Amino acid sequence: MNTPAPILQMTGVAKRFTLHHQNSVELPVLGNVDLRVDPGECVVLDGPSGMGKSTLLKLIYANYRANAGSITVQPANGPAVNVTQASPRALVQLRRDTVGYVSQFLRVIPRVSALDVVAEPLAEDAGDDAVALEAAREAARQWLTRLRIPERLWHLPPATFSGGEQQRINIARNMIKPKPLLLLDEPTASLDAANTDTVIALVREAVARGAALVGIFHDAHVGTAVATRRVNVADFRGVAA
Repeated sequence: MNTPAPILQMTGVAKRFTLHHQNSVELPVLGNVDLRVDPGECVVLDGPSGMGKSTLLKLIYANYRANAGSITVQPANGPAVNVTQASPRALVQLRRDTVGYVSQFLRVIPRVSALDVVAEPLAEDAGDDAVALEAAREAARQWLTRLRIPERLWHLPPATFSGGEQQRINIARNMIKPKPLLLLDEPTASLDAANTDTVIALVREAVARGAALVGIFHDAHVGTAVATRRVNVADFRGVAA
């Protein structure tokens, strides 16, 4: 039986930061990162604060550039992409179709309604097709309902919302369009118990459809509930190249 290709493959990855205001001192954060994530896995990153867990996610998403090694992501269609060498255009396409990233903060255009913020990933694909645009908005309504955002808020900009409401918008926006790889940076940190349970269910559904997930979880019980495998980031604290 053929083994499926990994959706994510990190090989020999290292990251260091240069502290320019401190005589250009170099701070090694991650080194010798070797990590493979296959379809249908949820890999939970363990380790205390400051060990580089969020940095690892940002390297995969190419918010940070690695100082060494390769990070290869396999789109649903087409050849694998090494994000350490990809052009800005290729990275935009990868983020649009292949890699979702639920960060700790919601960053959206001001004055755009919550409904349109959530619908946007599907609306981009719809173009000028009125039927597809309405389907995108209907999908957004379903996500907002499932994540318990009151209907009276749907037409307001999320900047006016509470922290927990903003995080639920963030989750809906980044999960409404199924993608092969999903990165989760403490998605439940601002949520109550009921919404945390909903996120656990959403993660399990993504795993069941064959997505690959890499996540950091503030609540230990959430990590335990969703993990198919755990990785201690302390193992990647080798000297950066």
